[in-house]
Amino acid sequence: MVKTIYLALGTNLGDRLANLHAAIDLLSPPIVLGPRSKIYETAPWGYTDQPAFLNMAVKCETDLEPESLLKRLKQIEVQAGRVKTFRWGPRLIDIDILFYDDLVLESESLTIPHPHLHKRAFVLVPLADIAPDFVHPILDKTVAQLLTKCDASGVKPYE
Repeated sequence: MVKTIYLALGTNLGDRLANLHAAIDLLSPPIVLGPRSKIYETAPWGYTDQPAFLNMAVKCETDLEPESLLKRLKQIEVQAGRVKTFRWGPRLIDIDILFYDDLVLESESLTIPHPHLHKRAFVLVPLADIAPDFVHPILDKTVAQLLTKCDASGVKPYE
């Protein structure tokens, strides 16, 4: 059964724009691409002594189950050149599952919806481009409503 998913992509090493495009190209198949947000340049979050990020969001469809989807996304990150560093550290590419339909899931390896998305303007701003009316299944607020509670001043359209 086909599910609608929302993914966040981020990169702050090398040719950032090329990294995003490479990751997008590697998604299909088994992920069918839908609308994409604009690309935004954002200050690092968590560990701040690193280069600025480029971030975007993508609406997709897939018949992969959540754990299989996560495994595929991690494979794509490696194919695109990602080398694990440390939590919130610099990365060539990062792909996170934000929403998987209206599923609420918490397992050892995966939490859906993404547990921090409502606190991160660098996720909410691009997500609001493509899904402003999507309702967070736990918080019962739209993406646009969640964004009003975040400081988005550090999120700038990338030219």
